[in-house]
Amino acid sequence: MKILYHHRVASKDGQYVHIEEIVTALRELGHEVIMAEPASINNKDFGKSSGLVKNIRTLLPGFVHELMEFAYSFFDYFKLVRLIRAHQPDCIYERYNLFFPSGIWAKKRYKLPLLLEVNAPLYAERSQHDSIQLNKLAAWSERYVWNNAEYVLPVTGVLAKKVIEKGVPEERIVVIPNGINFDKFVADADSLSDLAKNHRKEYQLEDKLVLGFTGFVREWHRLDRVLEVIAANQEQNWHLFLVGDGPAREDLEKTAKTLGIESRMTITGIVGRDQMPGLVATFDIALQPDVVEYASPLKLFEYLALAKAILAPNSDNIREILMDGKNALMFDAQQPSHFSDQLYRLCSSEELRHQLGEAAFATIENQKLYWSHNAEKIVQLFDQQLTGATLDKKLFPNSIESESSRVKK
Repeated sequence: MKILYHHRVASKDGQYVHIEEIVTALRELGHEVIMAEPASINNKDFGKSSGLVKNIRTLLPGFVHELMEFAYSFFDYFKLVRLIRAHQPDCIYERYNLFFPSGIWAKKRYKLPLLLEVNAPLYAERSQHDSIQLNKLAAWSERYVWNNAEYVLPVTGVLAKKVIEKGVPEERIVVIPNGINFDKFVADADSLSDLAKNHRKEYQLEDKLVLGFTGFVREWHRLDRVLEVIAANQEQNWHLFLVGDGPAREDLEKTAKTLGIESRMTITGIVGRDQMPGLVATFDIALQPDVVEYASPLKLFEYLALAKAILAPNSDNIREILMDGKNALMFDAQQPSHFSDQLYRLCSSEELRHQLGEAAFATIENQKLYWSHNAEKIVQLFDQQLTGATLDKKLFPNSIESESSRVKK
């Protein structure tokens, strides 16, 4: 089948990892994927965002850049028309964005089934953090796109409830969490062990208990709590290792200095994706210190695949993957000391870390948390729309009956 993959992501970060992995998995299943994306994305290194977009949002009034976002949809629509005429795709897979109805316009004109991947309720998210100026247009664009896709694919059940609140029928929603490319990320155990040893030597982590975090660190991650635990146990060899960068870096460095533990924290800065497995392999404990309530964090699946002892918040979206005391330790974010208490438990027990790590590794296979598995689901949903085929109950064990019987009219 020919699949047109449509998105507006202009930065090479976690968003693009998701895009790249799904496209790779679809192609490995034998399908042709045609990309409809900003041309600039192919010229960026990992970790780089769009300077133009950032400047527009910084320098122009909010309503102006929101109008420009919406206006881009008209340009994008004609790009889609050209691609559809040139390649004759069977269907469209789209990563949702706000002010971005062009995919639905093209789907309607050419009568193509469209699956919509939703990673966040962007209208609510941007209203809270960026203050939306064109409220009616933004809210309309979200409802319009969500309600006109054949299926909406949120990454968590928590997010699915938000999609339902916007009027999308439950039978048109399929939750597909993020995953892992096991063969690519984990590789063989011997080479990964060698990489970890090399990185421990490179970053002077030998003989230390490594408390690790990957990604773009922000203030709300509250990694200062990790530094406080380390400072309270200075006789121990505990060390905070941040693989990444972010706006909270400077404050963390100040906190470490104030606590007198500058030597107990290392920050790598942005690293390439190819370095990530070896760096995460150095962790003794993998930290998911806080999370957006509806997110499916990429780092979580990487921690699981590398058999790490995980500390994570006891939130609804994380409980879709983890179980406290089984494949992770979880903490109650509403209890100020619970994070520190649970981290201390992990640091103090090698046996507990080993048990949780083994169970974390098994979670990947038990829940089929693979990008390839996600791609199989996507293909089946398209096949159902194109041919009327029944969904495989092994792939969709929780789908309600009406979902299996839906056929494109």
